[in-house]
This record gives sequence, structure tokens and C-alpha cells, in this order.
Amino acid sequence: MKLPVHLVMFSMVLIAAQVKAADEEPVKPDTVAIIELNGAVADKPMSDDPLFGTAAPESLSSLVSRLHQAADDPKVAGVVLILNGGSAGRAQSEELHQAFRYVKERKPMFAHADSLMTGGYTLLSGAGRVSISPTGDVWVTGIYGEQIYLRGLFDLLKIEPDFLTCGEYKSAAEQYMRKGPSDQASEMYGWLYDSIFDTMVKQIAAGREVDEAKARGWIKQGLFSAEKAKEDGLIDAVETREALTATLKEQFGAAVKFEKGYGKKSGPEIDLNNPFAALQLWAQILGGGETRRSTKDAIAVVHIDGAINLGKEEISLFSGSGGAYSEPIRKALDEVAADPRIKAVVLRVNSPGGSATASEIIAQAAMQVQEKKPVIVSMGDVAASGGYYVACESDRIFAENATITGSIGVLGGKLATAKMFDRIGVHFHPIQRGERAGILGTGGRFSDDERAELQSWMDEIYGVFKGHVVHGRGEHLSKPIDEIAGGRVFSGRQALELGLVDEIGSLDDAIKYAAAQAKVEDYEIRTVPRATNVFEQLFEDMSPSKKKDDRRLGLLEAMAPHLSGIDPVHMNMIQDAVRQLEQLRTEQVLMALPVFQTMEESH
Repeated sequence: MKLPVHLVMFSMVLIAAQVKAADEEPVKPDTVAIIELNGAVADKPMSDDPLFGTAAPESLSSLVSRLHQAADDPKVAGVVLILNGGSAGRAQSEELHQAFRYVKERKPMFAHADSLMTGGYTLLSGAGRVSISPTGDVWVTGIYGEQIYLRGLFDLLKIEPDFLTCGEYKSAAEQYMRKGPSDQASEMYGWLYDSIFDTMVKQIAAGREVDEAKARGWIKQGLFSAEKAKEDGLIDAVETREALTATLKEQFGAAVKFEKGYGKKSGPEIDLNNPFAALQLWAQILGGGETRRSTKDAIAVVHIDGAINLGKEEISLFSGSGGAYSEPIRKALDEVAADPRIKAVVLRVNSPGGSATASEIIAQAAMQVQEKKPVIVSMGDVAASGGYYVACESDRIFAENATITGSIGVLGGKLATAKMFDRIGVHFHPIQRGERAGILGTGGRFSDDERAELQSWMDEIYGVFKGHVVHGRGEHLSKPIDEIAGGRVFSGRQALELGLVDEIGSLDDAIKYAAAQAKVEDYEIRTVPRATNVFEQLFEDMSPSKKKDDRRLGLLEAMAPHLSGIDPVHMNMIQDAVRQLEQLRTEQVLMALPVFQTMEESH
């Protein structure tokens, strides 16, 4: 039996209306997004270890992305951040506060920890409703730091340190030459710590919605039990995780679902009952993260993370030496310059500097990109000395208030060890051809002639550094370059006043600015080069011509496992100082910060 045409048409319209109504029906928020911070937040994205199942530390960009995803997800009713011994740097904390504000403007946010030290509290102060476990504590004691000085050790060992610097505030050599800071270094660290402390006070006050005097009063008292912290307004509740769960169910309904690891990407699972599982495993190990080349417009993020070194990192099965190496960064910048889909580049700089030559290579590669597309800099916790060198010619520089930057200056030198060996009866007889062939020899100190020649050479490099800053920053500088350079170290807020940076803002702000400059609205964010695991790096480097890594295990490395358990913070400082000496042995001149450590988390 045939239905009349008008009835068929009416039925179709009715069905279409029902489908449309179903499509337009709002999604009911029935999920609480749980985001756990279990370790230190990495500035640079890293790849998981597919063989041993070790998860890489979560990157700042990943954490911010997950928070934004939860804020925009219609099925998410609220967001919970659990701090499980995790930590973030000072500038990272500022960026995360910005992400927290984004969440709180859209839905309720909760934060919980068992106990909190200064850095953790500063981070969670902006995360909405903050709770602590019963009998937990909150220590908000301010910032404490130390600088290391090795001259006393060298005197005991009869080692003669001989270093030269360019800039009266360039204090990186003082850790080898002196037993305490110079007047200039004391003055510089005074203004730097004042600025960082003030930033922390403002961050806590804004996060907890109190005036700065109240926040300073909390820091002055310093030590709070969980109950006292609640009474004084530092936190909102004292509760167990189970009690927090009950609170969430009360607010969002008993049927609400808790999604742990919300937004976290998980790799493909491997069925070990499958006879081809081994092939599947190796495909995952060697296949990398990209299965096909994207055809979408992109903003590239190139990370300069760690000490700047010349050449390429030596990779072993169990470790790499870490840092930012000139060769892979140069290649990455060449790649983004040539890729028509990449419309702009953000250099994410989180580096205390290092090799002058490597810094120049990276800076030149960035300037080559600038000829074709915008290059924007986002500064992390530190972007100083060589880290500022690679940034200063970019189109725009973003920093956080607590970023450590500046340190425009260079240093060079050596340790003279002849007297140390004489003391134990070991003698080395020099044989030399060429007036200055032994200038870097470790037998004795520089002669007057060698010192004058080395200083002249370093002054030339220092002049190039200042020239880059003047050319790149130009009319932005509020003072003559010699009143800003000289090794002076500044916070991001101070650098903004001096014209060394353009804007206080996050990595996300820098990316949005880059996209606006490139006039693109629909784009993806692409990390270049992509994060690779150790197996990919090893197989990439395998060739008959590849030199074997013949580094010896030094006394410091042998002692490190034992001393690190007794005093890990100081041991790390000693290791950093020794690494700088190792760089000087091969690079001759450095653009590097002195080794110092803020230790608010350990007090």
C-alpha cells in the first residue's frame, strides 16, 4: 500500500526536526577531569621510552593544553589538579596561573595536595579551591638561594684558577676565582631576588584574591599546619582525597564520573599474545610519533632547552648528555624556513647560555628564518647570556615576570694544575713551538702577553654580543647598552623596563602573536624537531664514521651517587660548575650564567 505523497513529506520533515532537536540538545556535564602533576614539568616535549615503559615528564605545553581542553569540554563539569610531589619553575608557574584563570572563567576548579612548600603553594594558589590532607603542612617561607665558590678547594689542591671576563657584573668566573661574591655580584643578586620575590607575592595575592600585605604576612610567618593554613585563608579546606571525592559528588551529583589522566595521550597497546608482537614493538620504537605529514598551516615551536653546546649530543642506550646543541637546532630552523606550511616560528628559550660559537650559529639560523617568516621568542625560567644572545634579534620577545635574563657578557679561562701535581710528585715537562701554543695548557697561569691577547679576543666577541643586542633591540632599549650589559642579570619584569624584552606573556601568548603576524587563524602547533626516543636517536646516528663516545668516568661522576644522597642540591651545583669547566676546555670562551640555585623547596 502506497502512502500519499504529502504524508511521506510530512513524515520526513518530522524525522528531520527530531534529529535536529537531538543534535542541538546540550551535552550534560557528567565528568570531573582529574589532572595529576607527579614530577617536574618539562619545558621541552620529550618522548616516552617504549621499551621499558618509562613515561617522559609532562611538558608545560601538554599540561596547558589539557587544562584548556577540560575548560572547553562540554561534558566536563569541573577540573581537579592533584599535586603528587610535582613541581614547576617560577616562569612555568606564571604560565600555569594563566591557564588556571582560563579554566576558572568557564567551570569550577579544585586543587589538592598532601602538603605544600613555597613553590608548590605559589603554583596552587591560583587553582581555585585548594585543600590539604589532614596533618599536612604548608610552608610558605619565601625564596632562598646559594651561589657556589670553589676557590677554597682549589687553594687546598694547589690549583690556580685564571679567568677573564668582559663586564664588571659578569660574575660567572667568580665561582672559580673567589671565596665569596664581589660587591657587584652582591648588588646584582640583590635586585634580582627582590624582583623575583615581589613577583611571587603578587602571584600568591592574585591567586588567593587577597592584598599583597596579607600575602607578605603569610610569608613572614612561614610555617602553617593544614588547619592553621585554612584558618588564616591560605587554603580552603582540610580533607582527605576521599572527602574531596565526596565534595565533588555533592556538587556535581552522585553519578558524576571521574576521568583520571584527563586529556593525556596514550600510546598504542601491544598484544604480546600476538606472534607478530615483536615486530609491532619495534615498529613502535622506530616508527616515531608521526605517521603522515600534515598539510595544515602550522606555527612551529623550536626549543632551546638547557646549556648551549656546539655540535651534536652524544647518545648512549641509557642516557644523553642533555642540553641544547647547535647542529640539531640549526637543522630544525632550516627545516621550518623551507617548509611552506609553517607560517611563523616561536623559539622557546629556557637556557643559561653556554658556548659562544654555538650561540652565534643558532642566532644566525634564526635570522635566516626571519627573512621568510616571523620569529618570536618565548622565554622560560631562564634565558640569559647565550640564551639571550639567540633571542635578541627576533621580531618580538615574550618573558614572564620571574624569568631570569640578560647577563650580556663573556668569560674565559682555565685551571692551572702544575702546583697541584708538584705537590704529589708528578711533573710534566712542556715542549712548545709557536709563541702562544701553550696558552690553554693547564701547567701554569697566563703570561701577561697571553692575558692581553685573550682579553682582546674576548672583547671582540663581547662587542659582537652587544652589537646583536643593539641591532635587535635598537630604540627599545631605555639605557645605553653599556649600562645594561656588563654581565648584569635581570628578572623578566626588569628586562621589560629596560627594553630587553617586549611583553610579559606565556608561550601560548607568543604562539598567538606569531599566528597574528603570519595572518593565519586555522593552524596547528608543531614542535620541530619532534620528540624522539633514545632508540630513534641511536639508529639515526649509526654509521661507520660515527665516533665512539670515549668519555671517561671522572672522580665527580664516581662520587655523585654517594654525595647526592647526602646533599643533592649542593652536589648538583658542583656538577654544574664542573660542566662549565668542561665546556671551557673545549670552547675557550663562554656566554653563561654563574651557577646559583634557589632552594625554597628544600627549606
